[in-house]
Amino acid sequence: MADSHPELETEQAHVDHAYRRLEEARTEAIRLKGMVEVGKGGTNQARWEREIFYQNIAERLRQLDIGSQSLCFGRIDQTEEAGAGAYHIGRLAIASESQDPLIVDWRAPVAEAFYRATGADPVGLVRRRHFTSRGQELLALEDEFFGEATTGDGPVIINGRELRGEGALINALTESRTGRLGDVLGTIQAEQDEIIRAELPGVLVVQGGPGTGKTVVALHRAAYLLYTHRFPLEGQGVLVIGPNRVFLSYIEQVLPSLGESGVEVSVLADLVAGVRVSGRDNYRAARIKGDLRMAKVVERAVLDRQRPLRSDLVVGFGARRLRLTVAQSAAIVQQARRRFSTHNRGRKFVESEVFAALAATHGDDIDPQAVREQVSGHPDVREALLWMWPKLRPAQLLYDLYGSRSLLASAGRALTSDDREALYRPWREDKRLDKVIWTVDDVPVLDEAREKLGALPRARKRPIDDEFADQIPETDDEVRTYGHIVVDESQDLSPMQLRMLCRRSLNGSMTIVGDIAQSTGAWAHSNWDEILEHLPERRPSRMAELTVGYRIPAPIMELASKVLVEAGPGLSPPVSVRSEGDKPCIVPVDQEQFLVKQLVETTAAEIELAGSGNVALICPQNMYQALVLGFQTAGVDFGRGDHQGLEQQLTIMPIHLVKGLEVDTAIVVEPSLIFSEQTQGARSLYVACTRATKRLLLVHTHPLPELIR
Repeated sequence: MADSHPELETEQAHVDHAYRRLEEARTEAIRLKGMVEVGKGGTNQARWEREIFYQNIAERLRQLDIGSQSLCFGRIDQTEEAGAGAYHIGRLAIASESQDPLIVDWRAPVAEAFYRATGADPVGLVRRRHFTSRGQELLALEDEFFGEATTGDGPVIINGRELRGEGALINALTESRTGRLGDVLGTIQAEQDEIIRAELPGVLVVQGGPGTGKTVVALHRAAYLLYTHRFPLEGQGVLVIGPNRVFLSYIEQVLPSLGESGVEVSVLADLVAGVRVSGRDNYRAARIKGDLRMAKVVERAVLDRQRPLRSDLVVGFGARRLRLTVAQSAAIVQQARRRFSTHNRGRKFVESEVFAALAATHGDDIDPQAVREQVSGHPDVREALLWMWPKLRPAQLLYDLYGSRSLLASAGRALTSDDREALYRPWREDKRLDKVIWTVDDVPVLDEAREKLGALPRARKRPIDDEFADQIPETDDEVRTYGHIVVDESQDLSPMQLRMLCRRSLNGSMTIVGDIAQSTGAWAHSNWDEILEHLPERRPSRMAELTVGYRIPAPIMELASKVLVEAGPGLSPPVSVRSEGDKPCIVPVDQEQFLVKQLVETTAAEIELAGSGNVALICPQNMYQALVLGFQTAGVDFGRGDHQGLEQQLTIMPIHLVKGLEVDTAIVVEPSLIFSEQTQGARSLYVACTRATKRLLLVHTHPLPELIR
């Protein structure tokens, strides 16, 4: 219901005018799109120009499509010294019929004051107004005054910082979650805005506890940088990396809602083409594959496939017999190693030298090209080239390596015998390389192999010695680099994964976001220095910290802080904006056989309490399938976190997938098992206890961990 602010009707009229202009801009873009014919006819230049024009119009239409998001979320009034102007701040720039600004893009320099103004430093403002909206309808206005116009009790101070737009912020925080992360343009706070608008070059590390808005800051920073540094970033590209596909599904609407479709959002596995990736390795194998020693293993594995012949090659050429000696083959291999930095680049040279050496058997009276044409298909020649210098793809190199203990022993000299055994994986009986499922932990090793092997030489017909050529689709072997890379949940990345990211950084410009206390993977880090040592050093790195918690009510954060003592010694919990809220609820179950029955009853009650909000059942990994089966048997409608993310109101989530997500109600199952069975038990429990925006329940049959008992 709308409030009684005297200017509400006037502001509603202004917003309505902006929406009309937005629709007119969309109509005009659609008209122009229909006028452009992209197809046959005309010169190549004319077709190219039409294609570019068409793409620009399509991009403009994407920018103008804001869906149900509110267009305008505030206004600033400047002092006479600052220009005495009034600007409405919103999702994208909208102009009137006379080209006067109706809405200023939130990333424009003049809009910075909306996020930065404080009582101590109003940055030229006399008033800041916050809108509470539902789509196009204004529900309420909230004014903050500065300087001589200041009224009331003064600003709310949280952790030494003024809370901006308290009413609008609290309204946004208490709204029910939808299973998708929304942008918070109208309620971004000063400490968040400082990070979003930080300078582009170098590595910026952002440490933030749960609920401080790390992901929101990361995504808004990507959108801000692309807007502010359109040249050169539009050509260079901006890449956002998330921890898993559930997370990508959760954030997929944010950047388009900010008017940016030019940001590439992916997981690390997306950066390695031509392979199928699913699941993770066990702890031991994951540690090894993330270790920088694997770079040496891959390098040695490539060298092991560059070999002199074991016996002379003799092949018929008409009435003559041509010969390549073992010594000649060794000289060819050594020369190719010296001349070429990547393996596959040396292949054509090796072929040419082999045929030249065969032709020289009887002096200079035989043409090497004639030898190539006549004997290249000979089985002995094919076998010789396959032995000396095979054409290799990354997947083929690692498949051969992991499936052979002898190859592992030769390439893995830097590893222990137990390490090598952890990498061993028997070959498939059908030897179908395209059927191999690689793990997330294999991805950086595959990328390292791609770096050492280089691009395959392009051939019009099937290569003479590539037995897998018909199994793997042609892919672009060149690495795409980016002008800026944003990495969310970066605290778990291994040295090899960080090395993979550096390979894609054009100039060392990166934003690294995470929380050391939530580092739970095989390569959990204890501080940011361990991560920074593997990142670009072209400029000194910068550190920023988010200290204010917006998502989690204080009673829930109080319990989570007890876990933080062990999860992140020395780290301070975020200070909660929301001082009130429901206390965590403990639900004991007498016997394990009654656990599912109790969970079904508890989730039903919580769904009723949540209204339109969502509920997540967070459980230990080894309980996940049993709970899924139990809820299916009970006839409960729910979503599987590993398949559907948070698409349904009730979702059963294994603990390793919940990081970075938020729900209205979190039901944590068997906290003591999460604490004792996970590799980083305290940190995993900390993650589980900090997902809820409203209610937290702990359901257990085993005694609770001592630190939260």
